[in-house]
Amino acid sequence: MESENRAGRYEVDIEEVGYLRHGTMTLMARIFKPRGEGPFPAVVEMHGGAWCMGDRKNNDAINKPVASGGVVIAALDFRAPPEATYPGSVADVNYGVRWLKTNAAQFNTRADWVGAMGTSSGGHLAVLSAMKPSDSRYREIPTTEKGASQDARAAFVVSLWPVICPLGRYRYAKKRQSEGNPIKVRTEQIRSQDRYWVTEEAMGEGSPVQALARGDKVDTPDVLYLQNPIDDLHPMENLQQFVDGYRKAGGKLQLELFEGAAYDLVRTAPDSAEAKRMVDKIIEFIRQHAR
Repeated sequence: MESENRAGRYEVDIEEVGYLRHGTMTLMARIFKPRGEGPFPAVVEMHGGAWCMGDRKNNDAINKPVASGGVVIAALDFRAPPEATYPGSVADVNYGVRWLKTNAAQFNTRADWVGAMGTSSGGHLAVLSAMKPSDSRYREIPTTEKGASQDARAAFVVSLWPVICPLGRYRYAKKRQSEGNPIKVRTEQIRSQDRYWVTEEAMGEGSPVQALARGDKVDTPDVLYLQNPIDDLHPMENLQQFVDGYRKAGGKLQLELFEGAAYDLVRTAPDSAEAKRMVDKIIEFIRQHAR
């Protein structure tokens, strides 16, 4: 095994592992493993795509540099329409957290060092699953591995430009369309939300912002929240509602606003100074929870 290099980074190995079966469909996890003695902190990572598009490879440009900082990453595939609507993917994520914690030693981590991370709709999944790890609908998939007894609680959450309030974003997108801002990506967002959530009632029920406003019983692990203020796809109003509500509920939340021409430059411009700065923030935040 290689030790940490002079730049404070590790070489990273990538492997593909099946973590869950639904009938004949096997859901895969893309595992990023630092080469080092460990154990290392770890995250279950969820990609974006309006809950309907994308796969576990979407965030390679984020996951590999974060892993090189000494973090094990299990980037998950999860069900999307037509295979499953809400809360299908949340149940897959809940299972994925339990699976990684159960197999922590195999991946050179510890069960109490496993958190959640995600971008956009995946950022929503990371937060929602961490806030409600014991919800019976989300925990409906039984853990069948021998000796498995782990719960789905996350040690921490890293959420990058999340759709933190699906209902708020849905109504925001429709309002912008009605005002003459019918960009293609916004139309796709609305269609995808209709496919995944089916009803506005479900969007509100599965919203972390609304859960806090309702006073739902929730867990409040430490959160690192990253967003670019120019982001027109993830309303800043919803961000502020969540930040205020989470802190009011007793949760610790570190908000990092980054700059740049792209709302997702951490992924799309990974060699930029600002992207590297955010990756360093992520690594430091995660490693704080393994001390």
